[in-house]
Amino acid sequence: MRTARITTTGLALAAALLAGTAATTAQAQAAEREPIPACSLANTTTTVQNVSRPINHQLLTVTNSSSEPCFAYGHPHLAFDAAQNVVSVVDDSIPQAVVTLEPGQSAYAGLNLSAADGSGTDGRYASVLRVSFDDGDGTESRARTVTLPEGAWVDSKAAVTYWQSEVEDALKW
Repeated sequence: MRTARITTTGLALAAALLAGTAATTAQAQAAEREPIPACSLANTTTTVQNVSRPINHQLLTVTNSSSEPCFAYGHPHLAFDAAQNVVSVVDDSIPQAVVTLEPGQSAYAGLNLSAADGSGTDGRYASVLRVSFDDGDGTESRARTVTLPEGAWVDSKAAVTYWQSEVEDALKW
């Protein structure tokens, strides 16, 4: 009887040790995985389209085209045509967390092209948008050129939102 208790206790301890080793191995493997990269030119596609509302806005969409998740950090860095200055950012549009894109998922940024009341200056038609990504450390990537829909009127009041996970959030600014 005493031998049976010792054997049962010994088996229980051995099982607990094995379970602990398996958990530790799984944790170590998870820690060895590569960190999630920033969304970039290499792992995304980018489009821009007109929207019916709000007035003078377009929707910039970035879609994860890779087989791994990526982070859409901050906001897109934008410039129209050959302009040297970048488009202003709507500071109030900062999301609560970095947008994570699983393969095939999209993030959105609202692009206000011009002042609806005509108060902007230097108005002109633009044909292309240069889009750079935030690399996650405050630096920006090389630019991708995206063709704008015909008739894109821009002025000094142009502004872009931070990346959002929902279209509605990108267009409310």
